[in-house]
Amino acid sequence: MDRAMIQALNLTKRYEDGLLALDHVNFEIFPGEVFCLLGANGAGKTTTINLFLDFIPPTEGEARINGINCHQNPLDAKKYVAYVSENVMLYGNFTARQNLDFFAQLGGKAHLTKQDYYQVMRDVGLEEKAFEQRVKDFSKGMRQKLGIAIAMIKDAPAILLDEPTSGLDPKAGAEFLELLKRLKQQGKAILMSTHDIFRSKEIADRVGIMKEGKLVMQRTREELAQEDLQKLYLDYMEAGVTASA
Repeated sequence: MDRAMIQALNLTKRYEDGLLALDHVNFEIFPGEVFCLLGANGAGKTTTINLFLDFIPPTEGEARINGINCHQNPLDAKKYVAYVSENVMLYGNFTARQNLDFFAQLGGKAHLTKQDYYQVMRDVGLEEKAFEQRVKDFSKGMRQKLGIAIAMIKDAPAILLDEPTSGLDPKAGAEFLELLKRLKQQGKAILMSTHDIFRSKEIADRVGIMKEGKLVMQRTREELAQEDLQKLYLDYMEAGVTASA
């Protein structure tokens, strides 16, 4: 069996002011799996992703990508991961293709052609007229697609997505789900933090619910087929915090 591509092992973060943002969180994501983290603002979802990116150090435990400790060996770990945030950071005065070229070269992909960039933008559903358009004129949905295109160009086996469907209209949201399905089929391990219960149930192989820094629930797709995820989520939000079930 494949080993987990993304692992949280007793992952804990306590800030200097004493706030326990993450409390001994454990999960693993295998190639070809999507794991959705649900939770209210402040539940610890973004903190979890920031620990995998080594934006902040853990207080205890480990975040691992492809078996590599993300804090001890951040440069090695980052070779295997691509990241798309809620507000994708792009260069507004560059065209879509120029942004792709810039980030590809930054990631060591030096020999890609204009047609390579065009193909990946087609793959993510950007319209042809947008390829040579300045990104400052892009809608949020177009920016998200370009962010995914950058992740695809890197061809990393692990992908981290922080609230990627926030603010997307229904059409853009549906297109985004189709993209995720294709990335799954390519064997990518995907960690997605989201508020979107309905899309989570549609795309996720497993769903975790976070509350006050704890992972209070994990369920597989098969288990969720027998349950109402929205009711489950609301029940956990109203209940006290307990260990992961």
